[in-house]
Amino acid sequence: MALDVDELARVAANEADWDARAPLHAASSFYERPAEFWFADYEWDDLGELDGRDIVHLQCHLGTETIAFARRGARTTGLDLSARSLDEARRIAAAAGVGIDYVHANVYDAVEALGGRRFDVVYTGKGALCYLPDLPKWADVVSRLLKPGGLVYVVEFHPLLNSLRPVGLPGESNDLVLRNDYLEGRGAIAHESTVTYTGDEVPGRNTSYEWMHGLGELVTTLAAAGLRIDSLRESEVLQWPRWSSMIQTPEGWWRLPDEAPRIPLLFALKATKA
Repeated sequence: MALDVDELARVAANEADWDARAPLHAASSFYERPAEFWFADYEWDDLGELDGRDIVHLQCHLGTETIAFARRGARTTGLDLSARSLDEARRIAAAAGVGIDYVHANVYDAVEALGGRRFDVVYTGKGALCYLPDLPKWADVVSRLLKPGGLVYVVEFHPLLNSLRPVGLPGESNDLVLRNDYLEGRGAIAHESTVTYTGDEVPGRNTSYEWMHGLGELVTTLAAAGLRIDSLRESEVLQWPRWSSMIQTPEGWWRLPDEAPRIPLLFALKATKA
């Protein structure tokens, strides 16, 4: 699926950025949790029985979640843009004693990279959609990867989460305010920070790029690609504390305190290929 010249350049910059971050992430305590920790119970309810099914995890990074699919009996494939991430993923999978086929490719080239294989489940999310410059082309790839009757399951940080930031000024509260776009349309957003989300400094880190995608855009794009929308869940909990005011749940995830408004931080969308 052809991207334009500018998009390809930004995707290449992201590939270099993830290559630089991969060994730091793999060594971080952030990823020491078991594979199953990263999944909400409703994900397994939505996915159903996986034993004997073919599943591909797009933009899988270190494959920490991918392992959980193999443990449930799925014939599991992970695909990622970063070769160094996949080096770590293969090492992690070997240590866990699971067999996973990892493929190095831009997600837009997934159909060709996977040799025309078709899958019962395409799984993606938790920090993946923001690296997609063109959502309709991505949805076409997803549709082409699915068997008839197969499903795509997108579990992703809510656009509202990405829009909110603390006030963060001296003498002010920790109240959250809208600081970033919720909706798509402004093109690539450049990030210059030298620190990755595990808290590690990335030596020589280059500019990376993200794109905003609203829920309406995602639902409409998948429907236009011929997929039937089955469910859309919104959840108030996250697997990690985005803001210092968050409190931990008994399951080890995080939510805003009781006095804060209940807002969606994560969503899960399930769609089926007719």
